[in-house]
Amino acid sequence: MNRLVEIRSQESLCRERAALDSERRVFWLAQAQEWEQRALDEIAYHFRECNLIQAELTAA
Repeated sequence: MNRLVEIRSQESLCRERAALDSERRVFWLAQAQEWEQRALDEIAYHFRECNLIQAELTAA
């Protein structure tokens, strides 16, 4: 979960930059969206791993 915290931190930083840099706002928002998607992917990966472990324990 530390990785998720790092990813969300990067997303937040990009959103802050978007708010402060009006000339490159679109760029920073696009970067924030990429980090948001990485966070969602990380969450999905974590739950898949947990479900696999749970299935293995149940089957044993």
